[in-house]
Formats: sequence, C-alpha cells, structure tokens
Amino acid sequence: MKKSYNEQPLINERIRSPKIRLIDTLGVQLGIYSSSEALKLATEEGLDLVMISDKSDPPVCRIIDYGKYKFLQEKKAKEAKKKQHHTTVKEVKMRYKIEEHDYKVRVNQALRFLQAGDKVKVTVIFRGREIQHTNLAINLLKKMAKDLEKISEIQQLPSRDGKHMIMILSPQKNNS
Repeated sequence: MKKSYNEQPLINERIRSPKIRLIDTLGVQLGIYSSSEALKLATEEGLDLVMISDKSDPPVCRIIDYGKYKFLQEKKAKEAKKKQHHTTVKEVKMRYKIEEHDYKVRVNQALRFLQAGDKVKVTVIFRGREIQHTNLAINLLKKMAKDLEKISEIQQLPSRDGKHMIMILSPQKNNS
C-alpha cells in the first residue's frame, strides 16, 4: 500500500492489504494474518497496528504504540540532522598584480575559512589585456596552495573561467 501524501505509515483500519506479516511488540514474527485478525490482536493489547514496510509481499505490520513510534522516528530524524555538517564555499578574490601585504591578508582569510571547515574558492580576476598573463595567475594560485598546504588540499586545480582563474581548496581530512 502507498503512504499518504505526508509520508506517514498506514495504521489500524487504513491498512487495506488482505494478508500481512505480523510482528509483535517484542519484535517476534507471529506469521501471516489477515488484516482484520491482526487489528483484533492489536486492539486486545490496547496498541496500534502500524505498517512498517509495504515493499515486501505480504506487507510487514507491527503491533506497537503509534504515538511512541512516531516520537522515536522524529527523534531519530533530529539526531541525524544534528550530525550532518554543511560545508559552504567561501571566496577569496584578488588580482595577479597583488602586493605582499594584501596577499598575506587573503591567505589569512582563506586560513580562517579552512579552519572553520569551509571550502575556499580562490579567484584571480583579469581586466582587459591582463588575460595574456595567465601564467602569472597560475603561479600566484600555486603559491597560495603551497602556503596553505598544511591545512588544505587542492580540490580543483587552477583553471580559467572567462576573465577569472579559479582554484578550489578544501580542508584537509584529519587522519588521527
């Protein structure tokens, strides 16, 4: 059977399958029952009949307290969401004719982003005829990668994208 539009499992009278595989509160398989017999067993125990899997043949149903089941599912979803880590891509822009102090400022920005666990997109911008000096931009990006090699690894090598030269650095994975 299909789940409803809000992805809640079928419970009690909503289960329309003629035969179901029944599991009791302790997780022991009771066998194959008609849905009316299974519902009668669940109501005798004061619990609900919940369809766990509609993919198998016959569908699998379990006798449980639906309120408690729903609470545990929501709790699991919250825990999974907490454990996820969202990485964002931060950008550091510069020109290939950059002074040493400005370069160090950009390296420190990238260092801060990498330590926070974010990826860094390093962009060298060209204006007008500067596009002829892509080799200088590549050297600058390689220098930055070398300066940050202790805490980062190159995810995307320097590549030209229109009037920009781009390289992406990601935080180094800890092997400890």
